[in-house]
Amino acid sequence: MTFKTIETQEELDQIIQGRLDRQKESLVKQYSDYDDLKKQVSTLTNENTSLQSTISKSKEKYADYDQNIENLNSKISGYETANLKTKIALENGLPYDLADRLVGDDEESLKADAERLAGFVKKDDPVPPLKDPEPNTGSDENSAYKNLIDNLEGE
Repeated sequence: MTFKTIETQEELDQIIQGRLDRQKESLVKQYSDYDDLKKQVSTLTNENTSLQSTISKSKEKYADYDQNIENLNSKISGYETANLKTKIALENGLPYDLADRLVGDDEESLKADAERLAGFVKKDDPVPPLKDPEPNTGSDENSAYKNLIDNLEGE
């Protein structure tokens, strides 16, 4: 291709117009799917919005479930601790009512506290009866006197 000099303004305008036309065709070809892409973006935006609303509704719906699970787990932990305290108290000879007074985080500390508390609690030994609880059914000559003595009340 040989170089041709441009001598008039019309030739220059024609060359520039040809270049602009080629550029315009290139851009039209390059962005020919712009409307389709714009529709896809709007569709995806709508879907995203609906999914976000669904997610937020789900979060609201299940937010109290997490709180309920936490509450139930704490209740279970409390029941397990109370059961362990009762078991340790009874093993150490403490009354059932004193089981709640045991202090500790684990089984070893609860046992140590129960042993300490058991040292302060007086164990009730059975006291033998002061007189014979069986009625006197004897028919000997002294039975009337024995009956009289048994029925006397002390002052």
